[in-house]
Amino acid sequence: MASAFAAAAALLLFFHLQLLPSAAQPGFISLDCGGARDHTDAIGIQWTSDASFVSGGQATQLLVQNSMQGQQFTTVRYFPADNRKYCYTMNVRNRTRYLVRATFLYGNFDNSNVYPKFDISLGASPWSTIVIDDATTPVVEEAIILAAAPTLSVCLSNASTGQPFISTLELRQFNGSLYYTTDEARFFLALSARINFGAESNDSVRYPDDPFDRIWESDSVRRANYLVDVAPGTERISTTKPIFVSTNEEPPEKVMQTAVVGQDGSLNYRLDLEGFPANAWGVSYFAEIEDLAPNETRKFKLDVPGMPALSKPTVDVEENAQGKYRLYEPGYTNLSLPFVFSFGFKKTNDSSKGPILNALEIYKYVQITIGSQDANIMASMVSRYSGEADWAQEGGDPCLPASWSWVQCSSEDAPRVFSITLSGKNIKGSIPVELTKLSGLVELRLDGNSFSGQIPDFSECRNLQYIHLENNQLTGELPPSLGDLPNLKELYIQNNKLSGQVPKSLFKRSIILNFSGNSGLRMVNNGISHTIIIICAVVGAIVLLGASIGCYFCICWRKKKPHEVVIATPAKKLGSYFSEVATESAHRFSLSEIEDATDKFERRIGSGGFGIVYYGKLADGREIAVKLLTNDSYQGIREFLNEVTLLSRIHHRHLVTFLGYSQQDGKNILVYEFMHNGTLKEHLRGADNDKITSWLKRLEIAEDAAKGIEYLHTGCSPTIIHRDLKSSNILLDKNMRAKVADFGLSKPAVDGSHVSSIVRGTVGYLDPEYYISQQLTEKSDIYSFGVILLELISGHEPISNDNFGLNCRNIVAWARSHIESGNIHAIIDQSMDRGYDLQSVWKIAEVAIMCVKPKGAQRPPISEVLKEIQDAIAIERGPQEMQRTTTIQQQLLVSNSNRSMADSSSVNHHLDLEHNGESFDELLMRPGLR
Repeated sequence: MASAFAAAAALLLFFHLQLLPSAAQPGFISLDCGGARDHTDAIGIQWTSDASFVSGGQATQLLVQNSMQGQQFTTVRYFPADNRKYCYTMNVRNRTRYLVRATFLYGNFDNSNVYPKFDISLGASPWSTIVIDDATTPVVEEAIILAAAPTLSVCLSNASTGQPFISTLELRQFNGSLYYTTDEARFFLALSARINFGAESNDSVRYPDDPFDRIWESDSVRRANYLVDVAPGTERISTTKPIFVSTNEEPPEKVMQTAVVGQDGSLNYRLDLEGFPANAWGVSYFAEIEDLAPNETRKFKLDVPGMPALSKPTVDVEENAQGKYRLYEPGYTNLSLPFVFSFGFKKTNDSSKGPILNALEIYKYVQITIGSQDANIMASMVSRYSGEADWAQEGGDPCLPASWSWVQCSSEDAPRVFSITLSGKNIKGSIPVELTKLSGLVELRLDGNSFSGQIPDFSECRNLQYIHLENNQLTGELPPSLGDLPNLKELYIQNNKLSGQVPKSLFKRSIILNFSGNSGLRMVNNGISHTIIIICAVVGAIVLLGASIGCYFCICWRKKKPHEVVIATPAKKLGSYFSEVATESAHRFSLSEIEDATDKFERRIGSGGFGIVYYGKLADGREIAVKLLTNDSYQGIREFLNEVTLLSRIHHRHLVTFLGYSQQDGKNILVYEFMHNGTLKEHLRGADNDKITSWLKRLEIAEDAAKGIEYLHTGCSPTIIHRDLKSSNILLDKNMRAKVADFGLSKPAVDGSHVSSIVRGTVGYLDPEYYISQQLTEKSDIYSFGVILLELISGHEPISNDNFGLNCRNIVAWARSHIESGNIHAIIDQSMDRGYDLQSVWKIAEVAIMCVKPKGAQRPPISEVLKEIQDAIAIERGPQEMQRTTTIQQQLLVSNSNRSMADSSSVNHHLDLEHNGESFDELLMRPGLR
């Protein structure tokens, strides 16, 4: 807890308004969210505009009238429904307990009548999920927490419907030991019920009657499952006499001046406790406010069904409180309560009067989340820029409940900062020293700013792999410690003002180093013994392998012998010699062959993040697709090399055939077989005459794609994870058979385990677990394939503002809601031919939902998915096919149990599918085939 809330300590400078409580309201902060100016309401509370307490969001007026009194309930501040959190940060006194109250009055502020649902948190700790079900009824959440730092943050995030918003935010300071608990360092208290019994009206009691501004709700208010099953003979009583309340939780005198009594000997109530069952803090407030005769007594016991131990103590209010008109406050500070809570008080046999009850409070214990291990470091860093940069004012914990927009974090219970991207933010001054203390940092991108001074020592950041400091104004020498970082893969420092010698230690591992544009830097050969790409681009001469070479680009790549390098001449461009090792087994086309085949890139047939795809025809008559790299950034070249390397090693009937590559005159080109019928996406959502309307054909395409994926996952060693499966990367040949394409983002798994990876992929298909953790496994492909299966059923794209109703934007949530409710017809593509077997659709829908489970461990392997698809195909083809498929699968299981694992140890096996006239489907079911 201390780490999480201490994180906010350095955020004090974020908010230039230092709120000093007024003499009349010490310890109060009252924020009018969306309000333009400060004001005082009818009960004397001074409200402040929230504009200086939060970064981001829009203020707007409510469109629907409501019964809430006060100017503060005419506006809201709302925020985008994205993956960020939006935090209010308020100054507090350390080691002091506070009541925090947030109110949410929808009022159709967005004119959409879409009731929002989103989460709120206290710092890193989840607090509650706000569910709006009425435009005119406010949702109020209260918590009591011990401040563990000079600031306290309240954050809104994770909207599943509508947009997160807030009406008011209030902070009330408690004195002394009010609401002390022995576990307050590990738990805070969330209010479930605070009831004023015997109230004389429906009005709540609050400030100024309660100096701490707790809101005591009248027991006269009627709503569903709230204070029902009231015992006969329950009557209200009141007094105007003063009540002594200055003890324990100090309930307000006005609350204690009213009560209910059970004239027939008992008081009974039932109410629902939201968020329960849970551990609770609960107390009853009693005061004897009737003048009893000397021979009258009031004794009673608590009665809770199923909890007989609670009935043992006897309450004698006058005796326990040591007199009339005095507070007595018995309770339980840790009690397990159910969602439906029934309770009562019954008089004892020796009592002449029935039980009395003045007030009641029940709170739920909520565990405090530890928060990011780097919270204090990050808070210190952003405090340097609080007055000048929006990115530094996001507030709260850097990682939880959602990370800052420029930060990625690990998936541990106490996460660490994994990646920082502050490119092009116009940041000045030296590189913050706090960055050098982030021991979990893997990627640091500070390029395109105005940083000056020396590069600091990052030796504590042992996990650093990617450092981008290019295009700044850095000076001085490179720290030798950079070469001691054991995992460093990229160091980009071009276009600075650096000088001195490049440290020798940088040449002791595989690394990409770019120091172009630093005229004072020099490099001396000291025995390059590892794979290294050096992009020097310096003006003048450098010493490389003992030879003086004036160069524009110098690219060095270790070949089979140590120190043997390829040096590009000044006329050659970046990337010309990148494939000396990676493409040894791939066919290399000359540029003239490609230009002849494409009529000099005449017919364009597609494009993507990599570049443009052209149609071509080789001299031998083979039709080809030519992919021309247009992204000559490092990422683009890395994807090019990755695809050449992978595709030259893998061969399968359901992977697009890679024919070769070309690198000449600055052009990086990949050559594939031409797929005549384009992408699956085009046949699901293209023109009507192009749509695949046959459900069986869609199943066959799913089967083909699943076989290609199965080969990548189980037929390759190590396993290959595609990482960008989507309907536009499944291509169809002239016979409408499917093949998986585009391996630019693919990665091999390491020893069959997860791969730490900067997140890449396509929105809508991206595995949420991978996005959060950056831990890549083959189950990330399973999630993407599950989305494709849902596309095949529905014909819809994965992300849409129009297709999934008002309350949903993505296909997974939309389909899951219908499938789990049993309404399969709601998701079936209406353009499909009728006559399909609903059982086969159900089978695919169910396996799709298994594929998109939130956790990778819950998802099936691709072999199980393939089996379900084949079963669905058999259902469509009829009973005989179903029996045949079952028999073949049983034979496959027997054969697989006996065969050697050596069959799948190489990624180079090529399939010979001619076998005694067996059908294509039977051949693919044979043992050993993938």
